[in-house]
Amino acid sequence: MSRIRNIKELADLAGVSTGTVSRALAGSTLISLKTRERIQALAKEHGFRPNLLARNLRIQRTNTIGVLIPLGHETAQHLTDPFFITMLGLLADKLTERGYDLLLSRVIPTDSAWLDRIATSGRVDGLIVIGQSDQAATIDAVAKDYRPLVVWGGYDADQVHCSVGSDNRKGGDLAASHLIAQGCRKIAFFGDPKTREIEQRLQGVRDALERAGMGEPHVEPAHLTDDEFGPEIAGFLGQAADGPIGIVAASDVIALKTLRAMAVMGLSAPNDVRVMGYDGLTIGEHTVPQLSTICQDLVRGAEHLVDMLVRRIAGEDTQSVVMEPELVLRASA
Repeated sequence: MSRIRNIKELADLAGVSTGTVSRALAGSTLISLKTRERIQALAKEHGFRPNLLARNLRIQRTNTIGVLIPLGHETAQHLTDPFFITMLGLLADKLTERGYDLLLSRVIPTDSAWLDRIATSGRVDGLIVIGQSDQAATIDAVAKDYRPLVVWGGYDADQVHCSVGSDNRKGGDLAASHLIAQGCRKIAFFGDPKTREIEQRLQGVRDALERAGMGEPHVEPAHLTDDEFGPEIAGFLGQAADGPIGIVAASDVIALKTLRAMAVMGLSAPNDVRVMGYDGLTIGEHTVPQLSTICQDLVRGAEHLVDMLVRRIAGEDTQSVVMEPELVLRASA
């Protein structure tokens, strides 16, 4: 049995036009099911594989989605960050199920045109941006004209881009309210509020303290990188002997760094200091003590990101999704 090497040979064998063959192999419903199945069976029988690259060039599709991680605020942060690893794995699974490849870029923005250059490169069919970093204005500028773009991050009523994320302000409020209910009279927030998500979490902490008639939280701009805490944070932890204190960490990674610093200082959670994380990463289940946290449903978040992007590629419009955070209590708080 001879091997068919081009679409014309297959069309001649099937007794149809090359256009009919092309549409049948693409699964087009413009071709009857009976004809589609006959052509697909002939292609399989004769070992014919369509030139997908040529087809994609004709229809201006790449079947590739760009996943971007902009690090304008944390240039030293790496893709090995547990949050990034978790989200990338979930996105890769969901994109593969939809027939897309993933093109990953860790971006250190050097000018305001970085996102526009990627969007107009012709290398991808759409973009998923993980985190606004300090680039919300740049993302909005591109989103005005480039529709196949969705972003994981905090939601703002004035934003142009379509985003998916948790209600960060409510999450910060849940964390601080729990610590206050446990008798903590000194509350600190560990995280740099330069990014929208973290700023919203800090505002939620302030909401809880205001309701309780307490003053402003002690804010330490702890970094998301896996480095050691500075003397300022060690100094705050040293106040544990003055009364019950609680810490709301802007991420689980920062919370884990806090627990490590406490261990070095001979402090324990929750006896000396109560610690709350934010993200709900599985790594928090394996710390000693296990980490209490505000959980974001990252599985559902990844599903929303991919589904909304595919719909926007098809020309639909989509609205931002704000998911409910969940208070997960373990041993640290």
